[in-house]
Amino acid sequence: MWRHFEPVHAVTYFHPRARAAYEAVGLRGYWRGYFAGRAAPLGSVDAPTVVAAFFGFAPSMVARVLPSVWRLAAPEEALRARLTGAVQALAELTYELPEAHLVEAAELLEAAAGQIETAGRVLGAANAALSRGEYPLARLWQAATTLREHRGDGHVAALVTTGLDPVEVLAWRCRVDQSREFHRMARGWTDEEWVAAEGRLIEGGWLTADRTPTEQGTATFRAVEEATDRAALGPWRALGAERTARLDELLEPISGRCRTIIPPQAPIGLPAQRAASEGAPASAR
Repeated sequence: MWRHFEPVHAVTYFHPRARAAYEAVGLRGYWRGYFAGRAAPLGSVDAPTVVAAFFGFAPSMVARVLPSVWRLAAPEEALRARLTGAVQALAELTYELPEAHLVEAAELLEAAAGQIETAGRVLGAANAALSRGEYPLARLWQAATTLREHRGDGHVAALVTTGLDPVEVLAWRCRVDQSREFHRMARGWTDEEWVAAEGRLIEGGWLTADRTPTEQGTATFRAVEEATDRAALGPWRALGAERTARLDELLEPISGRCRTIIPPQAPIGLPAQRAASEGAPASAR
């Protein structure tokens, strides 16, 4: 289900209409829109709060945007902009699908999102508390976003149990199947910070001397992914097997269209579409 609702959420990061909606309220530059839009459900928070909740970003990168971004657009404006842009993006991507298809998908996804456990899930809870959208695509996107952040909160909690810091997590993952330079820059870490993190991973037995993941590291991160999935199961147990299967069927063409605008290299952890049935780690989120 994550492989379906994550692309729906991700239009807010990658579609030109989403970018334009942020720029229309004064959030020029990709990262202003990203941090303001994603953090806005929390209110006018400062950089340390976002560093903690988002987990993977270098504090210096976040501090360049927050809290100064709230002088450009208040959280309420950022929320309106992100929903407007997301709805416009989804309208463009799904115009060939029947309205009844979109309405049913929105209703089922909302039903799942309405069953999340919010305790300990800061971003999931903040998004769940937002007003329900007026139109089907608004409801679809907001439900996907709530489920996405709920799952992400659980993922961060699982990562914390490893004892690794954010740059160490990213450095380890990039020795498995991701681009070191892309993720280092996308999350704002300096080369020196990254090299130091790899050194700590070698000392701790997570990487070998030639920077290959060890059996210990691989087993631990497999356990992190399994814990992430377990922590995200509640909404789907509540929805039930029959309705979840129906939602899977409804979301497939929607998420497929959304995937077309996600760059081949993007730091959101989605597996390539051809491998979607096989699953993949999400630790780069």
